[in-house]
Amino acid sequence: MILGSFPSIDSFKEDFYYGHKRNQFWKILSDIFNYPINNRDQKIWLLKESKIALWDMVSTCSRDNSLDSSLEEIEVNNIAEFLEENPSIEKVVFTGRLAEKLFKMHFDYLEIESVYLPSPSSAYAKMSFEQKLEKYRELLGS
Repeated sequence: MILGSFPSIDSFKEDFYYGHKRNQFWKILSDIFNYPINNRDQKIWLLKESKIALWDMVSTCSRDNSLDSSLEEIEVNNIAEFLEENPSIEKVVFTGRLAEKLFKMHFDYLEIESVYLPSPSSAYAKMSFEQKLEKYRELLGS
């Protein structure tokens, strides 16, 4: 299961995860699994075929912009219940430090492997696309 923090404003406009046009998430998955992601149906198919669940740590919050640092009044999703209802999930992967921090704060007691991956946001420029792709491939791909 891949956990982000909370959808960006652009993701809400697109009505789908990682909707900002410069976010590298879908391009990374497309490259790993060698499948096109030109529309929502293809993205859903890629997730299903790759056996990847996709959700966010935050269920509701307030914010001024799309940056994780602007999230306030955070309420988290019940990840423990979701994992209990989906016992085939073997690993939780975070695409940002806030998601990882919130998981550890609320669900550190769960006995499941958890791993941090670099943010797929193009604003996270400490790593190139190729470096991010390699990290994601190591954990998710073949």
